[in-house]
Amino acid sequence: MDWTKIIWAVAIVAMILVLWPRAKQMMKDTPKAEKGDWQAVVLPLAFVVGFVILLIMLV
Repeated sequence: MDWTKIIWAVAIVAMILVLWPRAKQMMKDTPKAEKGDWQAVVLPLAFVVGFVILLIMLV
C-alpha cells in the first residue's frame, strides 16, 4: 500500500471526527420546514429537470 493513501485515509478520518459534533448540533437545531418551504425547493428543481429534458429533445 502506498504511503500517500494511508495519509489521505488518516486525513479523511480526522476530518470526519472534527466535523461530526458540529453536524449533530446542526441537525438538532435546524428549524422545521413549513408549508411554503417545500414549494421553494420543488419549483426550481422542476424547472431545471424540464430544461434538461428540453435540451435532450433538441439534440
